Amino acid sequence: MEFEKDKAMENASAEVHIPDYEKEIAGIIKGNFSPKAMQEKLGDYHGKDIAEVMTQVTPAERKRLLRVLDVSVLAEIFEYVPEDSAALFLDEMDMKKAVTLLSELDSDSCAAILREMSKEKRNQLIDLLDDETKRKVELIASFDEDEIGSKLSDNFIELKNTMSVKSAMSALIAQAEDNDNISTLFVSDESGEFFGAMDLKDLITARQGQPLEDLISTSFPYVYGTENIDDCIERLKDYSEDSIPVLDNNSHILGVITAHSLIEVVDDEMGEDYAKLAGLTAEEDLSEPLSASIKKRMPWLLVLLVLGMCVSSVVGLFEEVISQLTIIMAFQSLILDMAGNVGTQSLAVTIRVLTDENITFKEKLSLVAKEMKIGFSGGVILGVISILFVGLYLMVFKAKTAAFAFAVSACIGAALLLSMVISSAVGTLIPLFFKKIKIDPAVASGPLITTINDLVAVVTYYGLSWILLINIMNLTG
Repeated sequence: MEFEKDKAMENASAEVHIPDYEKEIAGIIKGNFSPKAMQEKLGDYHGKDIAEVMTQVTPAERKRLLRVLDVSVLAEIFEYVPEDSAALFLDEMDMKKAVTLLSELDSDSCAAILREMSKEKRNQLIDLLDDETKRKVELIASFDEDEIGSKLSDNFIELKNTMSVKSAMSALIAQAEDNDNISTLFVSDESGEFFGAMDLKDLITARQGQPLEDLISTSFPYVYGTENIDDCIERLKDYSEDSIPVLDNNSHILGVITAHSLIEVVDDEMGEDYAKLAGLTAEEDLSEPLSASIKKRMPWLLVLLVLGMCVSSVVGLFEEVISQLTIIMAFQSLILDMAGNVGTQSLAVTIRVLTDENITFKEKLSLVAKEMKIGFSGGVILGVISILFVGLYLMVFKAKTAAFAFAVSACIGAALLLSMVISSAVGTLIPLFFKKIKIDPAVASGPLITTINDLVAVVTYYGLSWILLINIMNLTG
């Protein structure tokens, strides 16, 4: 009986239907519905799902959709459309409706979309915007793309610290008509300088006669619009606030950086750092011209070509070792790969630690020591495994004597241990050095460390083979 019950529950869970919203939305857009019917049907779906489908339908179907939907609905949808796609969609719209739509969007979204358009089209649209929207867009455009002010939004509520609870509620209601970001309320003093912030819940539950200043957190985090994104991103991530105020140099509130924008910024920064670790100055996409991609990659590739030649030259110095003991060539890649892997791991950890601008010299030394200990511990474990397996391999498959096989495997194990320790140090010290001389450690370290660790591995491996196997043990073969 219990078995049948479990089986029935299993069958029921297997029959759970997960709706395919995108397929349903595409069917409505492609269907032969009247404008009113299409509006009503699409009104049941989230803006993000509609945004996903807009990039999949034909231009003709999308133009019909853009004509049919109200501007307020399109504004919600466009908040989820990538800026480059949104710029193309605006080109497919009636100019008057496109201008109205831009005015409905948050100022940061509006500015980001305009930035993706051709200069001629962008100037046409900006000229047609109302004065208030134009002022907000020009404010955001006044910041460089690497400044946090370029990401600010004007969707926030601002109160005065001299207000009563009742007047603050009235001001909130008046501003909420145009600003729906109301979970956190920002407060300025009589001179307009940022004073602090309060939770909406605290204002709603406050007693009528209670002073407003009792509800305000004066230690609320903030940033200045001209701050570099890289410099303040870690500080912003430490707070779990829905929005953080962005101030001008006079400490007046310009706007806010929302949690949504913060996530996008963090994602962009991670993508840039990933590209830098590969020696690129920026991320590539599928539409980027071939010449631009080559221009990004070639400088580092030329540097690495020179360093690679140095590695090859070093290998050439050990021709005598290789000619007398050719078997060791078979295990060169083992040493090079493990040294490279350890160095890359140390580099990743160091780059992550260096995002903290307050790290002390003592903590940096501690990081170097820790990474070298990790390299040593891993080298001991992998070295012992290599000694056993390489020794057995040479005895069984290459018919070498036990003395010869384990002498070679012991040399490989020792080279593996030494190269992993050195590579751990290199992977930590090089980014620390570049950080010290004000060069981005991510873009300068990645490819360089890989090549240097190859050099370390080659010198370590063939050097130990020459000293231990040929000069001390007089082995050949």
